[in-house]
This record gives sequence, structure tokens and C-alpha cells, in this order.
Amino acid sequence: MKKPTRVNHPPAVPVPADNRPVVAPIYQTVKFEFESVEETVRTLRGERAGYYYMRTSNPTTRQLELTLASLQDRDDCLATASGVNVIAQTLLGLTKQGDHVLCFVETYGPTRQIIRRLLGRFGVTHAMLSVEDLAGIEQALATTPTRLVIFESPTNPVTKIADIATITRLARRHGAHTVMDNTFAGLHQHGEYDVDYFLHSLTKYASGSGDVMGGAVIARAELLRPLRAEFPVLGGVLDPHAAFLIQRGLRTYFVRYREQSARALAIAQRLAAHPAVARVHYPGLPGHPQHALARAQMREFGTIVTFDLRGGAEAGRRFTEALTLFAKTASLGSTESLVMAPQMLKSRDLSAEQLAISAVTDGTVRLSLGLEDEDDLRADIDRGLAAAET
Repeated sequence: MKKPTRVNHPPAVPVPADNRPVVAPIYQTVKFEFESVEETVRTLRGERAGYYYMRTSNPTTRQLELTLASLQDRDDCLATASGVNVIAQTLLGLTKQGDHVLCFVETYGPTRQIIRRLLGRFGVTHAMLSVEDLAGIEQALATTPTRLVIFESPTNPVTKIADIATITRLARRHGAHTVMDNTFAGLHQHGEYDVDYFLHSLTKYASGSGDVMGGAVIARAELLRPLRAEFPVLGGVLDPHAAFLIQRGLRTYFVRYREQSARALAIAQRLAAHPAVARVHYPGLPGHPQHALARAQMREFGTIVTFDLRGGAEAGRRFTEALTLFAKTASLGSTESLVMAPQMLKSRDLSAEQLAISAVTDGTVRLSLGLEDEDDLRADIDRGLAAAET
């Protein structure tokens, strides 16, 4: 081989079968090959295990998928390029013209937009209720044939708690599939419930570092089978290097989630005792209206603390800008603490009635607690509250 050929066909370096790497390598390749055309075709037909093209699957991504599935107490998973991407691809893959979706006001904004705008363009109708309206859910399912019920718990941003057992029971009774965005609760919670499809933004707790994006849908293998055919042609593939980083982040997942939840509870207690705060939305507080339900459903109460300042939007701005340890930005679940001011939480796609249901007020602030020292976080919160009162 001449040198121009050699650099494109480097020598293989086989690893002995009894000499395994402790950390799996990154398969940073788009294409895989077999020794024969026959074996290639067998793989394309699903007659044998193997890989052909990264858009369909990749060993690095597959390792991550299997890890995620086991954490959520299911046997299969599909990973995608981002959290919003997995919401969009799952909803597109599970619906068709004439289907009906039941969704909720207390839902991540992009999810509402996908249902109302994207699915609506393709003839999928929807109804939107409050996730707390169990009687309304039962009536809606009884009167309108429904393909999917999509919900989240705790909800974003005010941490309402969905009654998962009741919602899944009602959906099952009326022939609807359930899709649960479980991002806030984390990969280790809610797996014991009869949820068909769990959605996660891997950008958040799975990664933990705020430097990589990803999404996942987790379910039983037979339920994922139709999506496995749809996802490759939609093209939202997770890059293997991103999959490797998320897999690495999962090594510290439980340590991070538990420590951050403990900080969140401490900060929520501090906020609840402050005169500038009208209300704290944290399911770990006994004063949360669904605290008993949260205790029954969750092992930890999460890392998100949302609260309403009596002084409204201007107080929220002063509070946010006085903080020094909280980055003023979206997302959650990373090791650094984050804050969203009222001006950053405003939902522009909801009516006045729906805004009231959402429980987001002019003074609502959302905190995502990181891993900074608890005393430093308390001091920073006190600094923000002092500024809010001026």
C-alpha cells in the first residue's frame, strides 16, 4: 500500500477477548461493514445482530440506551439529539391524522407547541386540561376516543404532582397510551407505575455537566418497535461522543441527584420562612398541596424550587440580578445552580384562564439547585431576598 492508501486503511488493533477496557471506547464512526454482502443484508433485515449506519444505531449509543432503560425499570430505549427532539419524534411516531391527544396546561412549553402547531398541521386534535383535574380527565377520555395522554410530574415550573396511578388507570381503561415526561423526577423514579412511554431530556440530570444535549424515550421493547422504524428516517440521532459523555455523567447521577435534592429542600425551607415570599412550590415541603402524593410517589423531591415573590416581576428581577452563584439561564440538573426570573418564565401561548391554571404569577422565580456549598447558597439567596425587598 502506498501512503495515501495507508492513511485511509490503518492497521486494525484487536483487543484480546480477556483484555477488556474498563471504560468502553467511543465508536466514532458513521459506517460499519461485514465480511460479506449476505451478512450485511441479514443485518438490514433484522435477522442477526450488528450495526450498519449510525443513524440507525451505534454501539456507544446502544450502551447508553440499555443503561437508561434499566434505570427506568424498562427493557428498551431510543436516544436522540435533544430532549425536545425526543418529544417531537415520539409524538410524530405515535400519532396519525384523525388521532386525539390529551395534554395539560402544566406542561413544558415546547411540548404544548409541538402538539398545538406541529401535530395540528397534520390533523391531530387535542384537548388541554389541568393535570389536577382528575374528573375532567375521566370525562374527556370517556367522551372522546384518545390516542395519547401526555403529562409530566413534577410539572415545569411550579412542581405540581400528577396522580400517576389514576391517570394511567384511566388511560388504560379507555384505550389510550400514556407518555410521561419524567425529566424533573429523574431516571430512578416512577418506573413502578403503568406508564407506556417515559421521556427524558438527557441534557439535564443524566449528563449533569450542562455541556451536552440528548433525549430518550424509554418503554417496553414491543412498544418501542414502531418508533424504532420511524426514528432513523426522522434523523434526530444522538452523536456517539455525546452518548459517551452522557454515559460518563451517569456514573455520578445518584450522588448528584440526592445531594442537589437535599440542597433544594434546605433552600425551600429558608424561602418559606421569609416575609418577601408569598408561596414556595416544592413538593418536599409539608405545605405543598400535593405533599402527601409526592411522598407516596417519589424517593427524592427533586432539585427545582419555584417560589412567588410578593413584590411581583420587578422584585423577581432584583432578586435574580443580585445573585452571584446562580447563572441566569434555562435548563436544570447541572452541577451549577441556575435561576429564571419571572420575565424568563412567561408563557405567551396560554390564555388568561390557562395562565391562572398554570400557577405562574408575575413574581414567580425558578431555581435549579447545584452542588455549591449549602452555606454559600443560603448566603446568596439571602442577598437576593434583600434586594427583592428594596
